[in-house]
Amino acid sequence: MKIIFMGTPDFAVGTLEACIEHHEVIGVFTQPDKPKGRGKQMAKPPVKVIAEAHDIPVFQPERIKKGDWTQLISDLAPDCIVVVAYGQLLSKAILEIPKYGCVNVHASLLPKLRGAAPINWAIVNGETETGVTTMLMDAGLDTGDMLLKSVVQIDDEMMAGELHDQLASMGAELLMKTLEGLSNHSIIPEKQEDSKSTYASMLNKDLARINWKASAKSICNLIRGFNPWPVAHTVYEEKTLKIYKANALTLSDLDAIELMRYNGINESGKVIGVRKNSVLVKADASVLEVLELQWGSAKRMSCSAFLLGHAIEIGAQFI
Repeated sequence: MKIIFMGTPDFAVGTLEACIEHHEVIGVFTQPDKPKGRGKQMAKPPVKVIAEAHDIPVFQPERIKKGDWTQLISDLAPDCIVVVAYGQLLSKAILEIPKYGCVNVHASLLPKLRGAAPINWAIVNGETETGVTTMLMDAGLDTGDMLLKSVVQIDDEMMAGELHDQLASMGAELLMKTLEGLSNHSIIPEKQEDSKSTYASMLNKDLARINWKASAKSICNLIRGFNPWPVAHTVYEEKTLKIYKANALTLSDLDAIELMRYNGINESGKVIGVRKNSVLVKADASVLEVLELQWGSAKRMSCSAFLLGHAIEIGAQFI
């Protein structure tokens, strides 16, 4: 097939590479270059780097719905437009151009978790499985007819970064099967059941603030779902304390002294124990065992390493 590829972040790279290997990619659309890092140097989107390495024309419209972009796409005459985390909605006029339609690779089992950050919210919400869905795009946000799905289990240790990489690889493979199925007419599109849809909103740092009145299990899900970004955090001694890894403990996991402290403290977020390799913090009917953290401008480290240079007192408050 002659394919126009639309995508931007690392998640889309593997799928673009698969398209280059198995099809003819005649153009790549991606978001404009943006300043990145402390030096604010202009950085190319990961998809652009791959396209340029293969001498594929790259287009970076601020708004693909405006200007002459629709005509340009029509002139390129793609058989299919593949969209993977592009970051812009397509107009009805663009959606109608390709012979085989516009195919989106979405990192959830639709209609669950439509929206910008399905990988993160699958973990934050405590889902035990997720996956990738290919769909024929329509004018809505992830509302098009589904084509194929692939499922992956989420275990209690999985971080969002790990799930991201697994789904990115899975998405590339699933797209190849989807394009083959479309070309030989072996796929029957399936409408989404809107009543079962959920939404995965865009991430920001405010969403990653820990609510110590929640259960330790919920807080662990937040920590795993927002690792590596935006990173679950709290405040300790007027500095941001980022937590990268933790365990959820029940009251039966505490020794007698820790349990006595837990029962004697009313406020959630209080430190009720300091072990050799961890700090225990009161949550709702449970305890969060902090294992890996970053305090203020210090480097990320294990809790055991942190405790060698910092004393956390029993009764200290995490806010």
